[in-house]
Amino acid sequence: MAEVVLFHHVQGLTDGLRAFAGEIRADGHTVHTPDLFNGELPASIEEGIAFTDSIDSDELETRIRDAVADVPDDAVYGGFSFGAATAQRLAQTRPGARGALLYESCLPLTGDWAIGPWPDGVPVQIHGMDNDPFFAKEGDLDAAREVVRTLGPDLAELFLYSGDAHLFADSSLASYNAAAAGQLIDRTREFLKRVDR
Repeated sequence: MAEVVLFHHVQGLTDGLRAFAGEIRADGHTVHTPDLFNGELPASIEEGIAFTDSIDSDELETRIRDAVADVPDDAVYGGFSFGAATAQRLAQTRPGARGALLYESCLPLTGDWAIGPWPDGVPVQIHGMDNDPFFAKEGDLDAAREVVRTLGPDLAELFLYSGDAHLFADSSLASYNAAAAGQLIDRTREFLKRVDR
């Protein structure tokens, strides 16, 4: 079974994300859900962005480092939106990563926001809505397509869902889309089965 670290979005570690992690655990995987906000649950994306910006960057980095300190090197790193950027950085820089699950965010492999090259042999799955203003309209979708072009279909998959909702897989938020979230969790399960071999 895989060891998964799942990072929350800017509205914190919500009940919906805990439920999502529970779905993965039900398949026998170990899922860590670090709370980088220490229990804070901003009421909106805008409030969440402001709250995130209020945390000292060194403090946030310490919380991330502490969250993975006891996690095996061969973990799968996943995250939603803000959390996906953290997951991607760890997948690209922490030796031994088994895979990456990027929900509603993706950083480019080249240019100003790039972390660096993608590690050899590490698979990635990227998910987002095709008209999500944060994912599709702010460069993440372009970055996701770059990742797929660079890595090829054997290592990288991009799944687009019809709609404009952000955080659509969080069942505790008004943006939740049950049909799309169901597809996303099914694809996540398939990914984890493949990397577990």
